[in-house]
Amino acid sequence: MNQKSLHWADTSPAMPDQTSIPLASTALYEQVADRLRLRILGRELEPGAWIDELKLCGELGISRTPLREALKVLAAEGLVTMKLRRGAYVTEMSERDVREAYQLLSLLESDAAAEVAVRASDAELAELAQLHRALEEALLESTNSRDAFFAANERFHLRVLEIDGNRWRLQIVGDLRRLMKLNRHHSLFREGRLAESLDEHRAIVAALLARDAQACRGLVSAHFRNGLNATQEAPSSRPPDACAQPR
Repeated sequence: MNQKSLHWADTSPAMPDQTSIPLASTALYEQVADRLRLRILGRELEPGAWIDELKLCGELGISRTPLREALKVLAAEGLVTMKLRRGAYVTEMSERDVREAYQLLSLLESDAAAEVAVRASDAELAELAQLHRALEEALLESTNSRDAFFAANERFHLRVLEIDGNRWRLQIVGDLRRLMKLNRHHSLFREGRLAESLDEHRAIVAALLARDAQACRGLVSAHFRNGLNATQEAPSSRPPDACAQPR
């Protein structure tokens, strides 16, 4: 290398350290979507409720533009329904919606369980057994047992999907399960369903530990079929005075 090239190399400006440049913060509409999603899934905004855009803009201190972009995101997820000249509403699950969601969940999750029975490591199966024990413990709690059972049940089902490793299946089931939280007649609201569901989980875990793929497929399908039947008998979780908004 000649002297000229050395001189150029020595005096050229240093490139900035790319790792020190902060990433752009989340777009405002995405933050608004996150906030509204939590309100919807937490039942602060009930299924069928009209979404008062002016009120929300005032509460959140934002203009209508990020709110409307957020509503588009939630509409794409199925949590919000846009009605022409009437505004946005929290989505309501019809009986057909619930039935079709259960059918899809049954197909997707029973296949995932069969795959896990064959391909999961011993450590992963032991982890599922531990998650099942959390279900057992939740039912023994004296307070908020249903909420604890809901959470433990969801962790178990989603962990099966994660171990299966099919990201498309995981995404679809995640979307369906999020929508099912809008169902006012949750299967676990029916008297006695918690204990029945736990018995079904015991059988599923036993089949997983035995690495019996065929039994896993059949037991998970039956689990969802029984859950669907229970929704038709369960009382509504919706307070009688909820959703007092224009329609």
